[in-house]
Amino acid sequence: MTPAQARRIAIRAQLLDGSATSVLETVRRLGSLQLDPTARVAPTQFLVLWSRLGSYDRDELARLLAERQLYEWHAFVYPKEALPALLSRMQRWPGGDGAWPRRIREWLRANAAFKRYVLRELERNGPLLSRQFEDRAKVPWPSSGWTGNRNVGQMLEFLGARGEIATVGRDGTQRLWDLAHRWYGDTQPLPHAKADAYFAETRFRALGVELRNGRWVAHPNADDRPVRGTTLLSPFDRLIHDRARTEALFGFHYRIEIYVPKSERKYGYFVLPVLHRDRLVGRIDPELDRKSGVLRVNAIHWEDGPVPIERPVRSLARFLGARKVEWPRA
Repeated sequence: MTPAQARRIAIRAQLLDGSATSVLETVRRLGSLQLDPTARVAPTQFLVLWSRLGSYDRDELARLLAERQLYEWHAFVYPKEALPALLSRMQRWPGGDGAWPRRIREWLRANAAFKRYVLRELERNGPLLSRQFEDRAKVPWPSSGWTGNRNVGQMLEFLGARGEIATVGRDGTQRLWDLAHRWYGDTQPLPHAKADAYFAETRFRALGVELRNGRWVAHPNADDRPVRGTTLLSPFDRLIHDRARTEALFGFHYRIEIYVPKSERKYGYFVLPVLHRDRLVGRIDPELDRKSGVLRVNAIHWEDGPVPIERPVRSLARFLGARKVEWPRA
C-alpha cells in the first residue's frame, strides 16, 4: 500500500475520522484509554476523547467506570470485555527476570506483613483511600525520585497491578481501593496464550497498520477512504504514542518537552500535534488559564505552511469551559 493509504487506515482505525459516537464505543474501538494527570490543558484521557468526539460530557467516563462498563488498571482504562485478558496479565505481573521486576518482587517479599495489613484493612473497612493506611513498610521503597519513601502508594500500586486489589472509584483525584474479588466478581482469567492473542489483535485493529519487515501491513478491517477535518492530539494519543512509528508513517518528528528545561524547549511545554486530513501538519502550545477562563495559545509551529485551526481551537476552548482564546502575537 502507499504511505497515504497507510496513514488514512491508521487515522480511521483510531476514530479520528469523525466516526466516533460515544465514550464507551470509543474506548472499545481503541482497546484502552491512557490516564495521565498532566493538566496544562486537560488530562490526556479527556483530550483523547475530545479529539474524536468533540464536546461531550466529561462525567461520562466516571459513570462508565462506576457501572463497571470500563475498568481501570495500571494507568489505563479498558472495556469490560477485556477483563478476562486483563486478569491474565495481572497474574503474571511483574513479568520477566530483569532488574525492575526482581526489585518489585523482592520488595513485596520483604514487606509481606505490610501487604497483609493492607489487605486486612480493605477486608474490614474498604473501599479506602491511600491516606487511610499507615506506612508499615519494614523496608522502604528504594527510590530517590518521586516514589521515594511513598511506601503506601507503592504497595497499593503493586497490589493493584497484581490483581489483588482494584481501583473502584475516586475521591477527586485520589483513587479508592478495594479487594479485587469484590470489584471483578467471579470473572475468570483467560489462559495466558489466549490473553496475549486478544491484546495483539486488539492492538492491531486499533492501529490499523503495522510496519513489518519494512512494509506496512493492514488489518483485515482496514478502511483507506479519504479523511477530512482538522483536530489536535494529546501528546499521549495512541496515533502518535510510538514516536518511531509516527515518524515512519507521517514523517513527523515529535517529542514531548515537559521535562526539558524551559530555555532548551524547541516548541513548548505541552505541545499538541495538528492533524489535518491525513497529515500531521504542525503543532501548537496551548495553556488553559482556569482563573481567567482563557485558552492561551503560546505558539504555533507549522511543518510546510499553515492550515485553518481556529475551529478546532475554539471547539477545545468551549469543551474546557474557556470563554476566550488568546492567539500568539504576530
